[in-house]
Amino acid sequence: MTSTLPATGATAAAEPRVRLLSPAYAVTTVGMFALCALVAFEATAVTTVMPTVAADLDGVGLYALSFAAPLASGVVGMVASGAWSDRRGPAIPLVAALLLFGLGLVVCGTAPSMEVLVAGRVVQGLGGGALTVGLYVVVGLVFPPSLQPAVFATFAAAWVLPTLFGPALAAWVAATFGWSWVFLGAVVLVAGAAALVAPALLRLAPPVAGTPTPRSRLVWAVVAAVAVLALELLGSRHLPVSLLALAAGLVVVAALRRLLPAGALVARAGLPAVVAGRGLISAAFFVGEAYVVFVLMDHWGLSAGRAGLALTGVGVVWAAASQAQSRVGDRVSHRTAICWGAGLLLAGLVALTVVVAADLPWGLAMASYVLAGAGMGFGYPRTGVAMLAASTDADRGFNSSALSVADSLGAALSLSLSGVVFGAADRGGLDPFLSVFVLACAIAALALVTATRTGASRARG
Repeated sequence: MTSTLPATGATAAAEPRVRLLSPAYAVTTVGMFALCALVAFEATAVTTVMPTVAADLDGVGLYALSFAAPLASGVVGMVASGAWSDRRGPAIPLVAALLLFGLGLVVCGTAPSMEVLVAGRVVQGLGGGALTVGLYVVVGLVFPPSLQPAVFATFAAAWVLPTLFGPALAAWVAATFGWSWVFLGAVVLVAGAAALVAPALLRLAPPVAGTPTPRSRLVWAVVAAVAVLALELLGSRHLPVSLLALAAGLVVVAALRRLLPAGALVARAGLPAVVAGRGLISAAFFVGEAYVVFVLMDHWGLSAGRAGLALTGVGVVWAAASQAQSRVGDRVSHRTAICWGAGLLLAGLVALTVVVAADLPWGLAMASYVLAGAGMGFGYPRTGVAMLAASTDADRGFNSSALSVADSLGAALSLSLSGVVFGAADRGGLDPFLSVFVLACAIAALALVTATRTGASRARG
């Protein structure tokens, strides 16, 4: 995106329009696009085949945990990467992230049981979390503020191609060669993305020294990740063991107080509300994503490939909405964009819940989920831009890490809760899918309220 301010005389003639593919930014843009596309393919492919994997490994009880695990462990990678990036720059953390991500894929692809697969997802999450923060820091270091909305829109666009063919390809690979190759085949993509991004990393200038991140922050990240996973494991058991899940929840809250900017847990206006809103938006949406393919297969008897079309639709609409928010730029404030996004997300999830409850045609279920994806495309990128606007060279790594921590822990926590709700509803003779979608709606409503407080950005306090 370019500035719309008018220029005059020789200045206008001498200064070329700055674009993402201008010589100064082209290599970095392409490399980051490749990394995002890799993550997109892996996410859509795994979401498509996970119901099959859980059934094959007799691990439906760990279904939610298989999604929550990489998100929870990703918090550790995010905190470590944020601190490392502030001290040494994002290059080395990004290399380490790719190695861990690839190792996790290998463990998942060779897993003989659901427990081992979840362990592989934990390793994969460590790499994925570090990768996310590294990319955010690169955006802040390399791209001017006028291009940052377009960069985040490019991240969303990187999901389009994988979502177009990823679900169908994953279903075909799983049916033809076995689901293991959905994980193992992605390892090749890791190597290819690493080769593309390497030149961009070598071009980065040495970072400006920032405020050192306390080691206790990494400790709290580990505590939070363990507590989130423990919440699901304990909450899914019978009384009185399930009551220990409440203690795990309190531990998560205590950890978040130390991992997020002051005031984030109460959605204080400005940066704290931006961070909190990002976490709640992710929490609501990814509960829907984890179960939409599953419910389409279970309630309407669709094949994995056909049910995966819901992911394709969301990928396309998410990218289109993200491009739309980029084009309107400063004409729509960050607060307004985030509110619109949260509102569409809530509307889509409510519609999906109604479709499941009333047993309406499966096409309406897909359309409802796609509407939620439009909300994500419009509001989600703006949380990143709003965070960077409230950051300085000294705390950009911290704030990038905090945003990603809220994103990942919010989704992981909601997925763990969804696992508890799913199991309890199933044991009680209720529709477990309807129950988890009601949970997603409640979280989305809270996200909309929080979005209204994201107006005045403030520095970390």
